[in-house]
Amino acid sequence: MNDPQVHGVRYQVKDVARAVAFYTDHLGFKLEHQHLPAFASVSLDGLDLLLSGPGASGSRPMPGGDTQEPGGWNRLVLRVSDLPARIEALENAGVRFRNQMEAGPGGRQIQVEDPDGNPIELFEPAR
Repeated sequence: MNDPQVHGVRYQVKDVARAVAFYTDHLGFKLEHQHLPAFASVSLDGLDLLLSGPGASGSRPMPGGDTQEPGGWNRLVLRVSDLPARIEALENAGVRFRNQMEAGPGGRQIQVEDPDGNPIELFEPAR
């Protein structure tokens, strides 16, 4: 039996093409594979982000009838080197923020949302 290996992180999205554009245009991800309108995979620094749209096998309802929806509080955390500059660029692009920049002993962070409400935390470590 093989040990588990990380395959990626799956986000539910309502429009796969729109999600791909967001991650590649605003956050520097690279498109790896797409099968529109159901699915795409984008990557950044060895992380594969699996974007499952309506109709994808990874989006089907659970046996009890619960639907898989975008959003929630679990999130990707992306390290950045100049958080204020990144915030300004994303504000200028009309990206939605969940909060204001927070600072703590480990660094500074802010949460943004992809077009479907999935959270991404941008984190700048303390120097």
